[in-house]
Amino acid sequence: MADSIDDKHSGIQVIARAAAIMRALGRNPQGISLATIAHEVDLARSTVQRIVSALENEHLVEALGPSGGFRLGPALGQLIHQTQSDIISSVRSSLTELSAKVQESVSLATLAGDRVHVVDCIIYERELRVVFPIGIEAPAHKTAAGKALLAGLPDAQIRAVLPSLFEVGAKVADQKALIEQIDGARESSVAYDQDEHVPGVSATAVLLNTYFGQYSISVLAPSVRAKRNADLYRSSLLSTKEAIEAKIGRTAIGLQSV
Repeated sequence: MADSIDDKHSGIQVIARAAAIMRALGRNPQGISLATIAHEVDLARSTVQRIVSALENEHLVEALGPSGGFRLGPALGQLIHQTQSDIISSVRSSLTELSAKVQESVSLATLAGDRVHVVDCIIYERELRVVFPIGIEAPAHKTAAGKALLAGLPDAQIRAVLPSLFEVGAKVADQKALIEQIDGARESSVAYDQDEHVPGVSATAVLLNTYFGQYSISVLAPSVRAKRNADLYRSSLLSTKEAIEAKIGRTAIGLQSV
């Protein structure tokens, strides 16, 4: 009996340590070394190495290559996608209609720490189009989808995630600019990314606040078309947001400026 209890305790401890390591990696999306992970989670480097190796075997963590260090792996994005099946099936027809209306690619995304994960997308077939895979992730502060999702968070959560959004030594002005954009998204219900994440590509996004959770819907287009069709993208996204939230229900959020 004693051995059984000890084994159970040991298993729970390993899971807790693995979770702590993954949270540390989530706070450092650019990747960090084993030594840094060990320092952040207050564990011996050898213990961290064993757990990281096990997570790497499951593709939940991946090595950065010859430069060393580790970051969260692609399996995490796959798990997120698999858990979003209800929202995907509920909104896919609306995304398809939106894509056809604006004649651009459209994505559905969620927020994981300081990163945005695309859980579904509609690629609009035209000569010059934006193509991206399901499961792709991007920095929240450099994408319209991320800004829309950040705008849906309480102020305390935004302040908590701000340090991980920017590299050490980042200009205070950059953080202030992001806060202004978040406040603007709250006021207008629309967020923008103009060549911030991918040069030549711009995005317009809205927050989708449903009983399945908070998501963002984005229209992604070559910047030259995005500028020309800004009003169409904005009005189409807002009407799609209204229709989806009316169809599947929404939760009330009352947020103030950061």
